[in-house]
Amino acid sequence: MTEGAQLTQVETGPRYDVFHTDCPARTVVDHVTSRWGIWVLISLRSNDLRFFELRDSIRGISEKMLSQTLRALLKDGLIRREVEPTTPPQVTYGLTEFGQELGEPLTDLFDRITRRLPQPGTE
Repeated sequence: MTEGAQLTQVETGPRYDVFHTDCPARTVVDHVTSRWGIWVLISLRSNDLRFFELRDSIRGISEKMLSQTLRALLKDGLIRREVEPTTPPQVTYGLTEFGQELGEPLTDLFDRITRRLPQPGTE
């Protein structure tokens, strides 16, 4: 009898060749790692935000770029969009379960980076 853990293969569904240019996962990665995609996911990690709250939380993003980024992340299933039937309509954005899963390692990455940076005023 062999000691140690037994390894079993878990069925996870079809695997994609992420290095192939036609891989659908590459599109999602491109949207997540785009200039603004990361910031949208990180901004929504704690709570849902309305469009202008989201815009104000991400300094430097234009309304046009925020709209384009939100559309791409919505299409990828990373964020959800809720419209309240008011005049004018109030639109709120939040992370889906998939978006939360991707947001966790991104948040961890930024936490690690900021811990390593010199403290302001100590440079």
